[in-house]
Amino acid sequence: MPGALAGIRVVDLSRILGGPYCGQILGDHGADVLKIEPPQGDDTRTWGPPFKDGVASYYFGLNRNKRVMTLDLTQPAGREALLALLADADVLIENFKTGTMEKWGLGYDTLSRRFPQLVHCRVSGFGADGPLGGLPGYDAAIQAMTGIMSINGEADGEPLRAGLPVVDMVTGLNAALGVLLALQERGRSGRGQFVEAALYDSGLSLLHPHAANWFMNGKTPGRTGNAHPNIYPYDTVATATDPIFLAVGNDRQFRILCEHLGVPALADDERYATAGARSVNRAALKVELEQRMAGRDGKALADTLVAAGVPCAPVLSVPDALKHPHTAHRGMVVEMEGGYTGLGAPVKLSRTPATYRHVPLTPGETFLPREE
Repeated sequence: MPGALAGIRVVDLSRILGGPYCGQILGDHGADVLKIEPPQGDDTRTWGPPFKDGVASYYFGLNRNKRVMTLDLTQPAGREALLALLADADVLIENFKTGTMEKWGLGYDTLSRRFPQLVHCRVSGFGADGPLGGLPGYDAAIQAMTGIMSINGEADGEPLRAGLPVVDMVTGLNAALGVLLALQERGRSGRGQFVEAALYDSGLSLLHPHAANWFMNGKTPGRTGNAHPNIYPYDTVATATDPIFLAVGNDRQFRILCEHLGVPALADDERYATAGARSVNRAALKVELEQRMAGRDGKALADTLVAAGVPCAPVLSVPDALKHPHTAHRGMVVEMEGGYTGLGAPVKLSRTPATYRHVPLTPGETFLPREE
């Protein structure tokens, strides 16, 4: 079954994470993606262990549903070969340092004159201009600069990087969204355009509700550990076994929680009767809740509470999460011939679902024929 983007041809010149993640999203949904690598390959081929046949797992996680070929764009022959590919392409993805494509005669102004229907997507650190324009960007550094680290960690601890490359990944998502917006508009105008997704912008965009809080009250947000800054109980709580995470968002859910813990009167206590009061008195409330949970098995308690309508979950390890029956039910672990296993596409379409056609490192020299 052809995907939603069947017939769309993508040249993916990007390396590392944000750009390749964008390309994989487009490929999962049917686009024909040609990944162009320099002679030494994408840097992430070396980002291990673990390795398979000398290529790191990091690379395998970002380059499914692409066919790969090598071009040396520092040489005229490589640039001419790229131009030949772009003649048949709908989308170009790149994340070279600002000015590199222009130095090669492949900047947007040049390419848009030659290929007016091309959507040119650039993933960058800070954009091309402004006080930080043109500087390279890296996920952890952007987390530091955009305030993400300042709100991540225990209240009495140091600022922490989020445990996954959240800025790079959200930038990849924003790039894919931008490409789809540009393709939609091209259907009306017949013209491509330049799409930019910057790590800096994406990092700032993640600051909800901390930015909204600061805009309203002027108070510098701080670290709250696992707890939500505005809602409580929205936090990990200890049990007799493993901790669970409570995500109680309204008074009704809180009342159900109190009833199941055998302390219904707690829901009428003026310190906890409203969402605002629970947030203000969170420290005392956490003590009250953990006293009632001290003799309960965490997983069993979480299952009971969820069944009763209280949002919560056990705190699982990565292997436990990936092996969970619902993970399999949602198709979120993909296995392909050749021993490839990876995460599935999170966007589900009813008529044109994601498909998994090419394992990483599938060779390719030209685009596939367009489907009629």
